[in-house]
Formats: sequence, C-alpha cells, structure tokens
Amino acid sequence: MEEHLATLGLGGNIGDPAASMARALVLLDTRADSTVVSVSKLYRAPPWGKIDQAWFFNACAAVRTTLSADDLLDACLSIERQMKRERLERWGPRTIDIDVLTYDDRVQRSQTLELPHPRMTERGFVLKPLADFAPDLTIAGRTVAAWLQDADVAGIDIADPRSDWWQRIAENPQS
Repeated sequence: MEEHLATLGLGGNIGDPAASMARALVLLDTRADSTVVSVSKLYRAPPWGKIDQAWFFNACAAVRTTLSADDLLDACLSIERQMKRERLERWGPRTIDIDVLTYDDRVQRSQTLELPHPRMTERGFVLKPLADFAPDLTIAGRTVAAWLQDADVAGIDIADPRSDWWQRIAENPQS
C-alpha cells in the first residue's frame, strides 16, 4: 500500500482540550493505517471568528497513512464523534476539532474535503504550530514560514514547548 504524508490541525476549548488532542493523536497513532510522525508544540490562542468564548489550545501533527485523503478525514471525524464533539455553531466552542490541512501535495475540492485546507494560510493558530515541523512545506506557492510572516499571531503563546506533550499527557492523564 502506498504511504502518504498528511498534516492535521487540532484544537479545542471545552473541558481539557490538551488531553482531548493528546487522546486524538494516540487514537490516530494506534491505527494500523496511520502513524503520527511529528507534532508541534502546544499553543494557547485567543478565539477566532466567534470571539465571545474561552481561549483555544492548538497544535498540528504530521501523519503517515495508507488511507486516502477522504478516508483520513472520515477517521478524524470518527475520532471527533468518539470524543463527543458536537457541531452546534460555526467557529463555536468545541471539545476537539481535527482538520486535514494537507495530503501530500494534493489539490482537491469536493463537497466533503478541500485540500489544502482553504483558510489555513489566514490563521496564525494553524501556521505557527505547523511551522514547528514543516516551515518549508509549500502551500499555494509559498512556504508555511512565508505565510506565517504575514499572519496575525497576536496573543498566541506556547502552552508546552515540548513536541512530546501529547505522549506525556496520554501516559499521565491526571498530571
């Protein structure tokens, strides 16, 4: 089976978002068809779009997978459902959000999935963590690092500077 490299954006602001993101990464990493190969630092960011809500925690990850892009999206949505994600309002509060940002260098526009993610280059809370491990990844003709230079990163702070934060949380959920 052919392997593909995908990048994911993760976020949440209800309950313990860092623990939810850690659990989601573990659930992906323990699948036979997917392996988490890189994870960003953990970031804390002000809400975007709908600003009258709690701050978010955000991270990005790279995953090697034998799944198709659409099947990877389905796997991410299944993890969201397993973790009781409810989609009540656009950009509203959430326990977990997992977006497929890129899948190899594929450009795709379907009813269910647009690649690369259509708004990722406008969002500092996506670009900043993605630049931790993929600054040279090219999106729409520019590198992540170049997009990041133009992005609004006001208020985005590092919540955990280590890239293994998700493994430590998964091993010690109460710490």
